[in-house]
Amino acid sequence: MAASGSPDAGNGTGLPKPGEVLREERRVTTDLLHRHGWRLLLVFIGLLLPLWGFAELADEIHEQEAIAFDEPLLHFAHGLAAPGLDRFFVVLTDIGYLHGVVPFDIALVVVLLALRRWRAATFAAVALAGSGLLNVGTKLVFARDRPSLWESITPELTYSFPSGHAMGSATLAWVLVLLAWRTRWRWPVVVVAVPFVLLVGFSRVYLGVHYPSDILAGWAAASAWAVVSYLAVFRLHGRPWREPLVR
Repeated sequence: MAASGSPDAGNGTGLPKPGEVLREERRVTTDLLHRHGWRLLLVFIGLLLPLWGFAELADEIHEQEAIAFDEPLLHFAHGLAAPGLDRFFVVLTDIGYLHGVVPFDIALVVVLLALRRWRAATFAAVALAGSGLLNVGTKLVFARDRPSLWESITPELTYSFPSGHAMGSATLAWVLVLLAWRTRWRWPVVVVAVPFVLLVGFSRVYLGVHYPSDILAGWAAASAWAVVSYLAVFRLHGRPWREPLVR
């Protein structure tokens, strides 16, 4: 029989008290969140939620079901049409991919290589180039036709789902935000990147060359791919901001 002063005297079974178990569970959980909380949040917001959203949209497209909000939002955007907005969104959609985002992608990788930020450069190259290849492959798989509610002033001949402009601009935004997150450039990057991604996406709807669901799918795919690339390159450790570009 255990002595009255022994640690086992609390319940007479030699097992820890329920209160002690709860305290140990809280301690372990708190330690886990303290050490890995940012990674868990990143995986949930940047990977799991976008994958769920993309899967929902992809299922509707695969079943050739009409998505309820697509045509109403297209008509709303077209109702805003004006010569000034036409010029603005034509320029924006041009900058949003071929003549803006793509050259910036290349320049970013080159700069990171010149700074000998090898892992950051690898992450950027894998995320940005892989995003483009993934977009092309996904378009071929779903083979969704472009909207044809009116004649666009910037017609497109490729498939519609998901939007390459939305995916390319969002992937670049994710790469920049992840690289800058623990530097003094974090919020300036967020403040510029988020409106740019939103405007590029809306430009494609305004011009009538994408359904809104194409844009959402592009954003979701970009988020998931960028986060997967980040976790793969940095292997859940060795964060890029330990040696920030600007101190």
